[in-house]
Amino acid sequence: MAKIKRLNPRNIVFTPSVNPYAAGSVLAEFGNTKIHITATVEESVPGWMKNQGRGWVTGEYNMLPCATHDRNRRERSKISGRTQEIQRLIGRSLRSAVDLEKLGERSIIIDCDVLVADGGTRTASISGAFVALSLAVKKLQSTGDLKVNPIKEVIAALSVGVNSDGEIIADLNYEEDSSCETDMNFVMTKSGEFVEVQGTAEGKPFNPDQFKSMIECASEAMKKVFEAQEKVLGEM
Repeated sequence: MAKIKRLNPRNIVFTPSVNPYAAGSVLAEFGNTKIHITATVEESVPGWMKNQGRGWVTGEYNMLPCATHDRNRRERSKISGRTQEIQRLIGRSLRSAVDLEKLGERSIIIDCDVLVADGGTRTASISGAFVALSLAVKKLQSTGDLKVNPIKEVIAALSVGVNSDGEIIADLNYEEDSSCETDMNFVMTKSGEFVEVQGTAEGKPFNPDQFKSMIECASEAMKKVFEAQEKVLGEM
C-alpha cells in the first residue's frame, strides 16, 4: 500500500446560524478555506416535479471576487463550466441523503459562497451544505411543517491527493492541490458508503495500490468531518 503522509484533515469548524434570514446557515471552515452557506425553503417545486408528491433539493455555488489571490469576475449572466459542475455535484450529493417524498412538495435551495479559497472548496461546500440543510429541516419540524425527518443519511466530502513522492494527503490545501500528481474528491455517508468519487491524474497516473490507499485515507479522515458536523447537529 502507498504511504499516507497526512491522514487527518485540516482544522474543521462549522459555525451555525450565521445568517438570521436563512432557514439554515453555517460558516464552514476547512483550514483557511471559508464558505458561507445558507438554506432557503420554498413551498414549491420545479414545474416538471409538480403534483408528484416529492420535494427537491438543489445547490448553487459561487466564488466571491477576492476569494483567491486574483480577483474573480462575478458570474452574472453566464456561469462557467466549473461552477455548473460543482453545483450539480452539491445537488446530487444532498439529494442522496434525503427522502424526497417525506420532504413533501417543497424545495430547499442551498447557496454556497466561497469567502476564502485555499483548496477543497467543493468538498467543504458539500460538508457544510449538509449542516445547513439539516438545520433547515430541524426548523421545518419545529414549526410543524414537517412531521417526519426526511434526512435518511449523514453525508460529507473530502479531497485526497497523491504528491510527487507518491504519498497520500488528506484534505488538500491550494499549494498541495496545485502540485499533486493525483487529486480525488470523495463524497461519503457516515455509514461508510460512497455517494460519488471524482479522480484525475494531473501528472503521473495513479496505480491500484495508491487508489486503495486514497480510499482508506478518505474513509478514515472523513470521521473527523462527521465529528465536526455532530458537534453542531447532534447525533442523527
